Amino acid sequence: MNRKTLVLPTVVGLLAPVLAACGGADGGSGSGDAIVVGTTDRFTATKDVPAPLDPAYAYDVGTWNILRQTVQTLMIQPKGDGDPVPEAAESCGFTDSGNERYACKLRDGLKFSNGDAVTAEAVKFSIDRARAIKSDSGVFALLSTIDTVETQGDNEVIFHLNTADATFPFKLSTPVAGIVNPADYEKNKLRDGFEVDGSGPYTLKAETDGDEMTRAVFTKNPEYKGTLDVKNDKVELASFADADAMGAALDKGDIDLMTRTMSPEQINKLSDVSKEQNEDLVELSGLEIRYLAFNTDAPVVKTKAVRQAMAQLIDRGELVSEVYGSQAEPLYSLVPASITGHSNSFFNTYGEPSVAKAKALLEKADVSTPVKLTLNYTTDHYGAATKKEFEQLQKQLNESGLFDVSLQGAPWDTFIPAERKGEYAVYGMGWFPDFPDADSYVSPFLDKDNFLNSPYANAEIINKLIPASRREADRLSAADSLSDIQDIVAEDVPVLPLWQGKQYVAARDDITGTAYVLNSSATLQLWELVRGVSG
Repeated sequence: MNRKTLVLPTVVGLLAPVLAACGGADGGSGSGDAIVVGTTDRFTATKDVPAPLDPAYAYDVGTWNILRQTVQTLMIQPKGDGDPVPEAAESCGFTDSGNERYACKLRDGLKFSNGDAVTAEAVKFSIDRARAIKSDSGVFALLSTIDTVETQGDNEVIFHLNTADATFPFKLSTPVAGIVNPADYEKNKLRDGFEVDGSGPYTLKAETDGDEMTRAVFTKNPEYKGTLDVKNDKVELASFADADAMGAALDKGDIDLMTRTMSPEQINKLSDVSKEQNEDLVELSGLEIRYLAFNTDAPVVKTKAVRQAMAQLIDRGELVSEVYGSQAEPLYSLVPASITGHSNSFFNTYGEPSVAKAKALLEKADVSTPVKLTLNYTTDHYGAATKKEFEQLQKQLNESGLFDVSLQGAPWDTFIPAERKGEYAVYGMGWFPDFPDADSYVSPFLDKDNFLNSPYANAEIINKLIPASRREADRLSAADSLSDIQDIVAEDVPVLPLWQGKQYVAARDDITGTAYVLNSSATLQLWELVRGVSG
C-alpha cells in the first residue's frame, strides 16, 4: 500500500499544499466508467426537512457537497485553499475603502445547464430569495451583512453592505450564495425533494429509495463556464448506512473511493504500511471541530456554574486518546489551532481537569449534586466513533461524583429537528467551517440568528466584537477582537469545544487526484478525480 499524505501549513490564509508520494491529477483520461465515491452522509427529505438540497436551506457538509458540484457561486475557494477567487464572476472586489460596497462582473456567456442565460438579475434573485425565506437552518445568516443587492445591466451585481465585512468574498463562495434559475425556484418557497438545477460543473440525477437519496449521479455539464478544470465525465456519490458497509464496498471494488466518515479502526488498518493493499490512504489537514452545545434556557444547565463545571471536568486529552488516537487533537476554543486568531481560552480559564475546582464552582452557585442530565448525540452523522466518544464523556462526568449523566442517541433526520426546537439541554455537534476563517467559527454560533437557534446572546460579542473583527481585511489585525470573543465563550460556556480532527480519503490505487478531492473545509472537489492506471 502506498500511503499518500497532504499536509497543509498551520496558518490558514497562507495555504499551499505540500504533496508526498501522490499521484498527479493529470493521470488518466476523463472518459470511461463513472468514478464512484462512498460516503456515510445521509440525504433524507422529511416533513421537518422537505427541501434538503435547496441552497436557501441546506446547511451541513453533506448537502453542501452536493450543491458545490451543481450550483455555481460568484466566488470559489481555490483547491489549494487561500483567499477565494472569481468563479461565475469574471472579477469581484470592494470598490470603497470601508469594505461596504462589493461589485462583481459576470463572465460572458454563462448559462444554466438547461441553456438559460445566467444574468445579474438571476444572481440578485438567488441572494434575495435566501435572505427572504430565512429558513430555520439558519444558513441565511451568512448573508446578514447585505443591505441591498443592485444590478447594472445583465452582467454586473453590486452588494451594498450594512457594515464593513472583510469576509464577504468568502461568503459569496458558499452554497447559500449559489445562483439558481428563477424559472426553477420559487421566490418565497423552498424547492422540495432532491432536484437541483444550476450552472456548476455537473448536473445532478438523484436516485432515491422512498424519502432518501441513495445515490447522486453527477454528469459533466456541457454548459459550464468557470475556473474549474473538470477532469472526469461522471462521478457518483453513494450513501452508505455506516462505515463498515462503505469499507466493504471499497474492498469489493463497488466504489472507487470513500470519504467521511471512516471509523478510527478503518483508518488504522489502512495506515498499516506493512500490509499489501489495493487501497491508498490520503491524510489531509482538516478544520472539523466537535463540541457540546447547551440550551442555556434549559433548567438543568441554565445556571452557568453547571456548564463551567463540565468544562472543568472534561479531559480532552483522555477523550481523544481513548477514541480517536492520532486522528484528532484536543481543542480549547471554538477556533481551531491552525486558524489565524485562535486562542486557548478554555485551557487558560480552567487549566487541567479538576474535580475539586468543579465542586467549588457548583457549591458557590448553590447547585445540588449530582447534577442529573442527558447528553444527546446523533447516531449516524459523524461516524461510528460518536457513541464511544459520548460514553467516554459520560464516564468522565459521572466518575467525578458531581454529575449523573445518561446518554440518548438519535438518527440525524430526527436529531436536528429536535435540536432546533430546543428539545435538548446538552447535545453533541460537529462543525465544518463555511470558509477557512475564524469568523466562520464565531458568528454562526454567537451572532444574531445563530444556526443552533441558541437562546444565548452576548451583547458585547454581537454589537462590538464581531463587527470589529469583520472590519479587518488583515485577519491578523482581528486577533484581539477574536481573542476577546473566545475568552467570553470560555467564561459563559454556551458551547464546550472538545477536539479538532484530520481528514482522510481512501481510494483504490487506480484513482488519482485524491490529494485535492477535499479541501480544508471538507468541501468535496469531485472534478479533481481521474481514473488512471493502477500500481
